Amino acid sequence: MPIGFIGGSGIYDALALQDVERRTIRTPFGDPSAPVTLGRLGDTEIAFLPRHGPAHTESPATIPYRANMHAFKQLGCERVLSSNAVGSLREALSPGTLCIPDQLFDRTRHRVSSFYEDIVVHIGMAEPYCPQLVDHLDASAASGTEADHQRGGSYVCIEGPQFSTRVESEFYRDQGFDIVGMTAVPEAKLAREAELCYATIAGVTDYDVWRDGEEVSQAAVVETARANEAAIKAVVETAAQAMPTTRSCDCGQALEGAIATDTDAIPAATRDRYGALLGDRLPR
Repeated sequence: MPIGFIGGSGIYDALALQDVERRTIRTPFGDPSAPVTLGRLGDTEIAFLPRHGPAHTESPATIPYRANMHAFKQLGCERVLSSNAVGSLREALSPGTLCIPDQLFDRTRHRVSSFYEDIVVHIGMAEPYCPQLVDHLDASAASGTEADHQRGGSYVCIEGPQFSTRVESEFYRDQGFDIVGMTAVPEAKLAREAELCYATIAGVTDYDVWRDGEEVSQAAVVETARANEAAIKAVVETAAQAMPTTRSCDCGQALEGAIATDTDAIPAATRDRYGALLGDRLPR
């Protein structure tokens, strides 16, 4: 099964893959951000998508998150790694540091955060990132790069595309959040709804605006994101090639007991739309 990789800001091309092909995937939720790049990293198959598109044409609010995650599901992925460019809310997380968050706070307002619109599905999100993948990325960062990294931390996801105001940045610090970004939601929620293991490597690009004298600009973010690219890719390559063969988490059973709608009330067209996601949980 291929391992999915979503490239964030600064990462628009795949890893150093062999036997590369680009495949156009059609989903019930529209087209993904780009054709999926499929290839091999040693004996490991990788499926790569640039989150914002190859020319960064999708803003955080317009990214086709559902199509992206559904494409990985259609390709048979069980695990999806992602990268994010983020601002730091902690002095110790300096630009150039990698953070592997284990918690997520949703401050978005206008995004569709579920696949399921005409049936009711309540899914657990207490651990929004797959614990097994978080541990695996932590070990891969320790062995795969010399860049400083932190295991764990809370990612507050804001709507964007504007950066935070100074009082917002100070508020996020006061709440105990560690990093701030714009794209972890709804990716993490959709991955759980699709029963995919999901975790991210967040590359710190700036100190947001809480720190005296700090300002945030797109030019500065892009420059540091590009500098973080090599370290992030090294971690992903290490993680992909050493990925455990079996899942020891609960992500693959996330939908057990989660469907609240009486299955007898679900029409055939709805069953077809969600077939790749729900499988035999909707008996015919």
